[in-house]
Amino acid sequence: MPNGPDFSRSDKVKVVTADAAVANIKNGSRVFIGSGCGEPQHLIHAMVKDATIQDIMVFQMLSFTLDQYLKDTDFLERFALKLFFVSIPMQEAAFEGKIDYIPAYLSEIPHFFRSNQIGLDVALIQISPPDQFGFASLGISVDVTREAVRNAKLVIAQVNPRMPTTYGDGFIHVKNVDFLVYFEEELGEHGPEAQDPEITRRIARYVSELVDDGSTLQVGYGQLPYSVLPFLDNKKDLGVHTHMITDAFLPLLKNGVITNSVKNYMPDRAVATFCMGSREIYDYIDKNPSFYFGTADFVNNPGIVGQNDNFISISSALEVDLTGQVCSDKVDRMFFSGTGDQTNFIRGAALSRGGLSIIVLPSTSEDGTASRIVATLGEGAGLATLRADVNFVVTEYGIAQLQGKSIYQRVVELAQIAHPDFRASLIASAKRYRYIFADQLPPPAKDLIFIEEYKSRVHLKNNKVMAVQPLLPSDEIAFRNFFYSLKKETVSLRFFADIKTFSRKMAQSHWAQLDYRKNISLIGVVRNKGNKEIAAIGTYSGCGNRRAEVAFVVHDDFHNLGIAGFLLEMLEKIAADNGFKGFRATVLPENKSMLHVFNRRYPDAKQHMRGGEIEMVMDFGQ
Repeated sequence: MPNGPDFSRSDKVKVVTADAAVANIKNGSRVFIGSGCGEPQHLIHAMVKDATIQDIMVFQMLSFTLDQYLKDTDFLERFALKLFFVSIPMQEAAFEGKIDYIPAYLSEIPHFFRSNQIGLDVALIQISPPDQFGFASLGISVDVTREAVRNAKLVIAQVNPRMPTTYGDGFIHVKNVDFLVYFEEELGEHGPEAQDPEITRRIARYVSELVDDGSTLQVGYGQLPYSVLPFLDNKKDLGVHTHMITDAFLPLLKNGVITNSVKNYMPDRAVATFCMGSREIYDYIDKNPSFYFGTADFVNNPGIVGQNDNFISISSALEVDLTGQVCSDKVDRMFFSGTGDQTNFIRGAALSRGGLSIIVLPSTSEDGTASRIVATLGEGAGLATLRADVNFVVTEYGIAQLQGKSIYQRVVELAQIAHPDFRASLIASAKRYRYIFADQLPPPAKDLIFIEEYKSRVHLKNNKVMAVQPLLPSDEIAFRNFFYSLKKETVSLRFFADIKTFSRKMAQSHWAQLDYRKNISLIGVVRNKGNKEIAAIGTYSGCGNRRAEVAFVVHDDFHNLGIAGFLLEMLEKIAADNGFKGFRATVLPENKSMLHVFNRRYPDAKQHMRGGEIEMVMDFGQ
């Protein structure tokens, strides 16, 4: 008998070698193998090495170890692989037809085992050494493994001292295991793939705008979502309710950014179903009571997810079409990943009070030759998330907000965050499909990352927070709604005329002439329940001699809150950075409030009357 932990007398007869254990696998068996970095590698190799084992159907969620056998014809004749997720090492094999992919939500897989929809004859798993009561931990792979153990006719467990003990639903008693194989080996490790650091930084910057202090995060499978995490280091009291824990969480955990202290559901616990990473994260979660590892049908259930207030789902995509449909598992004939539980977490976020969901993706393929914001999903593309479920989409060029938006608005939002080289063609395609009006102008074909420096936030005297940001094409409807919400007198004071309509064409012509250096419009946005509305607009436009014409309009409900003065200060800073030395303004004499704003900031302004209007010349730096 091999050396190992101190089992009870009745359980010692279960301790055997790997070869002896797998010899009990009968031909034609349906075998479940523990997933991801929790794979029982020693048992897998022993099973494959036993040439007497034939015609085996293997079910696995995330498979890595078996990849090394997929070029072996004998192996492929003996084993048929059924995978719920196509991991990166398995992508080529999936394309070549060497493995079979089962599209399914991870949260549904335990039900498949319970209902015998997927019957299991054998489960090969890996556990920690059992404690004095005979309980062992599934460690980093609770997910669907626990239910496989409960429903398999034969359970073979590799007992590995390097498997961490995790608290939650992952404990099993050795009496429920048929054979125990003591074998120590390092767990599988899963490191991040190289990401373009500049694209990652830019996407993370936009994501950070959407993540408030105290939010509870879910981060979807894929390198880009996890690459965003380090850039949230300025947040406070974040929580975690996700399917996978990786090393990317470690800096935020160790630096006190993730505390789970303000979570309303399962407070003080980071909730997950499995872990993949390095020995560092495995050691961190070992016997750590601040982590709770549950089964996929619990953790990934939208009803459970939605009980977390301020829940934010961050997941990735391969493509997003102009209507908001998301492809995340298949392009053309190639399966890239799996269904996972992206939709469950997105729907859970929709159920959460204060929750939201974010899809992140680079704007182009790695070589830059193809847009990942597409007019229509390609032939054979897998639809992972329905357009009605999608909330925010983020690329390195900005944020598109789709929830509650029409197809027309979605086209404008998504074209705006596409790579500049593809914006015009996307708008042209949308016109052909009758998604938008025939005279729709495309967003500017340039990189506007510099305007991120123009954004700011200010706390108003009425206790609201106003976000100040440059006007973009996607603000067209809000811009027009703002105009129509103004009083007649306010319109007359701003435009010197009784303007009754502000058409779509007028709004387009306004944003189309903005280059955000020589001329710019800033909008002040406040939240009204679930909607964001424009409270003010400030504009300057170059008029020669290094001066710019400046003008403001503040919504009647937001007068006397200091908004115009704040916008004037922001516009001055932007104008000065772009080489202007001062402003000009034309104001009606009865517009006392605007005259006060200008005179307060520029007490030495030059003023004179012309045609019943006051013309002002104001220099910066006074």
